[in-house]
Amino acid sequence: MAKLYFRYGVMGSSKSANALMVRYNYEERGQRALMVKPIVDQREGEAVVGSRIGLSYPCIWFEQLEQMTREEIRAYQCVIVDEAQFLSREQVRLLTEIVDEMNVPVICYGLRADFKGDLFPGSQALLAWADIIEEVKTICWCGRKATCNARFDENGVVLKQGEQVMMGANDRYIGLCRRHWKQGDLGPDWRRSVDL
Repeated sequence: MAKLYFRYGVMGSSKSANALMVRYNYEERGQRALMVKPIVDQREGEAVVGSRIGLSYPCIWFEQLEQMTREEIRAYQCVIVDEAQFLSREQVRLLTEIVDEMNVPVICYGLRADFKGDLFPGSQALLAWADIIEEVKTICWCGRKATCNARFDENGVVLKQGEQVMMGANDRYIGLCRRHWKQGDLGPDWRRSVDL
């Protein structure tokens, strides 16, 4: 029986790399996996899922998935969604229909909460409806588990206000433990760990 998975983690926890490895494993075994991401994430400039370690693979925009017929979706053995935090509640409901009515597994990767500690709409729906919820773990600069996403400016000041969505990667965000997120402490060597 197909399931809806939500694999969440902070910035820098290798969620996209994991998504790309899952796709590779499916295709290595002669099965088709459909890579999808929301159109709001155009950091690569095109429909591509890319990871910090240099792995990438073409994908379709989620909006294209919404236009596919049931037969087109059933031609895949798995749907993999990257940056799932950017989905709407209605888009996550579509994923539940793909699982429940078409019997196609869906594996979503994304952030749980934003830089202010608030849930993203897509993540909130996935936390409510996913069959299996798994954390993709990484560590803070201090060695503790990183559970919070910190947005920072060019001077290393951790920001707690602003728009929920601001595209960026290592140049704007870093995963921190809750203690250092609350303190706004990026660590003594923060400039070496970011792309400025």
